[in-house]
Amino acid sequence: MNNINNIKNKELITSKDIGTDFSYKHEIVWKNVVLFAFLHCMGIWGIKILVTGGVSWKTFAWATVLMICLGQGITSGAHRLFAHRSYKARTPLKLYLTLMQTGSGQNSIYIWVRDHRLHHRYSDTDADPHNSNRGFFFSHIGWLMTKKHPYVKEFGKNIDMSDLKADSMVMFQKKYYWYLYGLIAFFIPVIVPWYMGETFKNSLLVCYFARYILQLNGTWLVNSAAHLYGTRPYDKNIQPVESWFVSLLAFGEGWHNYHHTFPWDYKAAELTQFLNLSARFIEIWEKWGLAYDLKSASPEMVAKRILKVGDGTHYYLGNDEDKLGVTAIGPLHPLNPTYNVTYPAPNTILSEAGLIFNQ
Repeated sequence: MNNINNIKNKELITSKDIGTDFSYKHEIVWKNVVLFAFLHCMGIWGIKILVTGGVSWKTFAWATVLMICLGQGITSGAHRLFAHRSYKARTPLKLYLTLMQTGSGQNSIYIWVRDHRLHHRYSDTDADPHNSNRGFFFSHIGWLMTKKHPYVKEFGKNIDMSDLKADSMVMFQKKYYWYLYGLIAFFIPVIVPWYMGETFKNSLLVCYFARYILQLNGTWLVNSAAHLYGTRPYDKNIQPVESWFVSLLAFGEGWHNYHHTFPWDYKAAELTQFLNLSARFIEIWEKWGLAYDLKSASPEMVAKRILKVGDGTHYYLGNDEDKLGVTAIGPLHPLNPTYNVTYPAPNTILSEAGLIFNQ
């Protein structure tokens, strides 16, 4: 990268510099490689026990509840509430989502939000922590196994985090994250089924390791598959795509072309009725008086954007020619993870100002 040694001199950085420099080689962090390899080996062992009926129905039910509740800590909590402020939560709901996010084991809310806002502002460039232009593996897990690109470190300092710095609950979680993690992500999930009669080994492998890697990979698919394999009915000029497959696994987070087009919409999708469990939860919490001020793009705004810059594949405002231009490796079905448009992904180039993460 031409100005990589002068990153701190912001005036030297031009729009052509914040793309993807494929000559740059990320330095591997081997301790992270070993850690993730260990987690996945143990998690696969736990999944085998789970799917072969090696645990009681109570343990299975407990693991399922954990997956849903802790998952909402990421999707409805860290993502839609804290990162994008797409709705407001009263203290009991905010506390619940903070605890669930802690249990998901994806770092503190503060760090998660900082990285996610950076991802939106400089999406699919070298200033994006999980730049999908570097391929599926890097954007899925590789970015966590390598040192951050210098642009990620430097431009990350520009992200406005004043709202979270002023939030005592978020800052308390940040300060005591690892203590809270040990209790909520490890001790409680493992001890409950063990107390109900499950063996400690199975409880550990299923309710911690298997649950953990399934949730991690569900989140990571939003960074990888939902930027590579799908359609772009809302904006064909950006990398993120619509992925039914990812939405199925990530509680509605795979409608990513819509989300990057309207990042402040609490639904993170045009619809709540189809594969969008997180949006349904937020609507239920609104009925209970726990969530309020839900932000959403109007149908007129969405339609205008579809007709102006969409790729023509929208389910009712699209056209037959572009819909027929969708392809896949294997069955041509939206649940196929390779389901994609035929044109190449856009070559994203951003200025230093980048894309705003909220509107």
